[in-house]
Amino acid sequence: MQRMIIATLVTIFILFLPLLAQALTLSGQVKQGGMAVGKVPPGSTVHFDDKPIRVSPQGVFVIGFSRDAKAKAMLTVHHPSGEIETHPLSIEQREYRIQRIDGLPKRKVTPSKKDLDRIWEDIKLAKKVRQTDDPRTDFTQSFVWPVTGRISGVYGSQRILNGKPKRPHFGIDIAAPTGTPVKAPIDGVVTMVHNDMFYSGGTLIVDHGHGISTVYMHLHKILVKEGQRVRQGDVIAQVGATGRATGPHLHWGMNWFETRLDPSLLVPPMPQPPASAKKSK
Repeated sequence: MQRMIIATLVTIFILFLPLLAQALTLSGQVKQGGMAVGKVPPGSTVHFDDKPIRVSPQGVFVIGFSRDAKAKAMLTVHHPSGEIETHPLSIEQREYRIQRIDGLPKRKVTPSKKDLDRIWEDIKLAKKVRQTDDPRTDFTQSFVWPVTGRISGVYGSQRILNGKPKRPHFGIDIAAPTGTPVKAPIDGVVTMVHNDMFYSGGTLIVDHGHGISTVYMHLHKILVKEGQRVRQGDVIAQVGATGRATGPHLHWGMNWFETRLDPSLLVPPMPQPPASAKKSK
């Protein structure tokens, strides 16, 4: 009788083993501009639309969705047992605002040949930094706002500058007085410090692992160095109006490698700003 019971339990375990292996979890915003953190059994490999994704030894991974991501995508998990599991994803589509900004210097809207050369150098530098694929999983922390204030620009909006249509806005603009402390929204490592980029002025990039990075633009002063480890809440810079800006504010952007994400999807509602911040930008 005991052998029969054991044999029955073994049979049940074998029958349910494939179900136990299917332990994929995905949390976050599966929508245009969103970021989702996944968990699979350790030792599994993950592909997102046939692209291999870094998976931590604990089975943690992250994926991101661009501003114009298509409505359908596929997540494929290869388990250590050899089993292949596919998960179709439905990506929520969004509508974006049109934002008009006037009063910018002509040079910042229609740059000269010399300025264009400088712009391309800025782009190449930032692109190289965003290829960082560190095994750290700082991105699993809960994000906080790097600065509080009036939101004056939103992710994805089509921008018309001095009457000319330009590329979409890939970040959140937060109005605040010059010198306002900018804090790290989660832990990370500083990967780029540049005091004078053509468009973004004082610019700082912090890496959070697995291709997730955040960028802080138009800074008055940068208070950290490349390679420095920062913790959530550390003061890393000061708000400014450098580069192409009409007033003091922080442009806060986020990337998954070259995919631009919407940081506002990762934080709670903006706290009420101090009365002084309402006068900025």
